[in-house]
Amino acid sequence: MTQLVKIAFSLNGRPVETSIPPNTLLIDLVRDCFGFKGTKRSCDMEVCGACTMLLDGEPISSCTTLAVDADQCEVTTIEGVTPASGMSRVQEAFVVHGAIQCGFCTPGFVLAVTALLRRNPAPTDEEIRRYLRGNLCRCTGYAKIYEAIKSLASEANANAA
Repeated sequence: MTQLVKIAFSLNGRPVETSIPPNTLLIDLVRDCFGFKGTKRSCDMEVCGACTMLLDGEPISSCTTLAVDADQCEVTTIEGVTPASGMSRVQEAFVVHGAIQCGFCTPGFVLAVTALLRRNPAPTDEEIRRYLRGNLCRCTGYAKIYEAIKSLASEANANAA
């Protein structure tokens, strides 16, 4: 008989509580138990970034993070950064700059960029590359993604001036 562990955390701004086997992965809990399917499972090795979620505002690979590690934390998925009325600024920039190809990797990129811009609204090229090093795009490349991020950074610089 598997022993269950009771955990409670905030998921996309709402408190949740559940009892799970201690080896449950965060991606499985969020997708299968709470129905947030925007996070994608891909490499299962913390390499591709498709499973990115924010844990207390920082990007993590939910395919290698135990759900028990989210106890008393704030977990944000792509659904959590998407306003009910449309898209976030990051999502809009991705659309405007054609940074969405097949869309499989996009939620992970959007969450990583959201975390980056919260930390630094006007990141340098090096900071952008460093923050996105854990996200892979298998469709075409990163030029459009960088354009989207740079446009947001330019807005931040203009607003700061």
